[in-house]
Amino acid sequence: MRLNLFWKLGFAFFALLIAVLLPVDFYAERALRRDYERAGFEQLAAIARIALASPPQPSSLVPSHPEDSAALRGWVAKTAASNVRVTVIASDGQVLADSQSDPRTMESHAGRPEIRDALRKGDGQSIRHSVTVHSNLLYYAVRLSVAGGPPVVLRFALPLQTVEEEIWEFRRNLWLASLFVLLVTGTISLLISRSFAGRVERLQEFSRRVAQGDFRPLFADSAGDALDKLAVSLSETAARLDLTIRTVAVVDATDRVVFSNPGFAEILGLDMPPKIGSALVEAVRQTELIEAVRSVLRGEPAVHAEIVTGTVRQRFFAATAAAVRGGEKSGAVLVLHDISDLRKLERVRRDFVANVSHEFKTPLTAIQGFAETLLAGAIDDPQNRIHFLEVILEHSRRLARLTDDLLKLSKMDADRLELEIRRLSVSQFVESCIETTQRPAAEKDLRISVNLPARLPDIAADRLRLAEVLQNLLDNAMQYTPTGGQIVVSASADGAEVTFTVSDTGIGIPQADQPRIFERFYRVDVARSREVGGTGLGLSIAKHLVEVHGGRIWVESEVGQGSQFHFTVPIFDPERAALRSGR
Repeated sequence: MRLNLFWKLGFAFFALLIAVLLPVDFYAERALRRDYERAGFEQLAAIARIALASPPQPSSLVPSHPEDSAALRGWVAKTAASNVRVTVIASDGQVLADSQSDPRTMESHAGRPEIRDALRKGDGQSIRHSVTVHSNLLYYAVRLSVAGGPPVVLRFALPLQTVEEEIWEFRRNLWLASLFVLLVTGTISLLISRSFAGRVERLQEFSRRVAQGDFRPLFADSAGDALDKLAVSLSETAARLDLTIRTVAVVDATDRVVFSNPGFAEILGLDMPPKIGSALVEAVRQTELIEAVRSVLRGEPAVHAEIVTGTVRQRFFAATAAAVRGGEKSGAVLVLHDISDLRKLERVRRDFVANVSHEFKTPLTAIQGFAETLLAGAIDDPQNRIHFLEVILEHSRRLARLTDDLLKLSKMDADRLELEIRRLSVSQFVESCIETTQRPAAEKDLRISVNLPARLPDIAADRLRLAEVLQNLLDNAMQYTPTGGQIVVSASADGAEVTFTVSDTGIGIPQADQPRIFERFYRVDVARSREVGGTGLGLSIAKHLVEVHGGRIWVESEVGQGSQFHFTVPIFDPERAALRSGR
């Protein structure tokens, strides 16, 4: 196929080039010939005008003496010095003189077209073959009036051989140039057709692999053309097909396996696919699958079920058993679809709703209880009413903080969070955040220090949004660091980003909790978190803000040894900033 397609494309390119070059040669030759003929006639007309300015003596045009003929021959020879053939013809067609032949040997010229036109109109021209000199000539004739006698015709001629030589030279150069163009463009076209044929062959090989059950993706070229898009589309189709059929098993009417692929065994935790002919119950431990297949074998057209595999890391699968029939044989096909991500999203949604309800319920219950207590008569108790009002105020502020955090997360999820990215000095940014933290840290007897290198590059960030991130990490460090502890803020440049680190000597975070601390409402110490007024959303918001800046955030911690929170921010790039401002 490749050779066939390759040569087809190559010959198509060559045929196209030749089809273009042949008409160019034809029309160029005709145009050049017309230009040369026009130029030749113009030259002959100019010579005729010069000759008429000093015509031969009238007496020489009626030869009655030898000296008269000699005078006419002299005039003809003088005029022919301009490299043209000169002929003098009488009105009856008799040749009186010619610059290249003996007029006595020449036949009558009365029937020549240029002679007839000259006698009738005053001048005439033609292109024809001369029987006298045996070559093609350009003829231009002009009538000369003779006093006291009939007019004569002065005819001037140029050989076409010169024109033919010029045209041949042009055509030779044209064909040489065309041959060069043909070789260059032909070589390029062959290379293009070879590349095109190779890409088509890779697509064909990929389709053959898919037909054989090999769903490895096809690496598309970077050409960006239709074949590239086709390769991407085929790879996506193969990936979806792989997800659909890689977890398939087929059983016959006796509940025995007739086909299963490795993906089916992998999902069910089997060391190898079930043997062909073995009973399904010997390989499958999920009763839901067995019951679904048996229901189909009993006559149900299709049965749907859901199974769960694994204990530590559970995976959820939607199982579909459907009846199949081939000739007189019948059976069931069992297909498993991985719905783990869907179930995870559902769990996150349920947890989110439950957490939000719980977080709102606690302060609302407190506010409601103290408000009812005040209305029941405690408002007249000067000793307790101030305390009750302070509690109501504190819980209302907690509700306000929770609402603000939820609104921030909502904007982030909807991609409606607007950032004003500016050039920002790392040292000035850190110092401004430390200033707001010094007082609460001093009240708790915590030491806060800054460790920054002398020369740190500026970063590209939204000052207010990035300050929320650092302030959140500092607040967490103060909340979970015992009295007398230490907090250190440091930064370092690495490649195209600056890494910020907030270290503390606090209680630390258990290893099992570290992967989840950036989840919404997740708390390591629930009681203490609520005691200090946390909403459980701070680290989740910090993660979102860092990621929209183009960075990442992570934690390193050991219980009893403190924690280190790291996050990165891109270094300011003047060229990128100029492009952004230009847009």
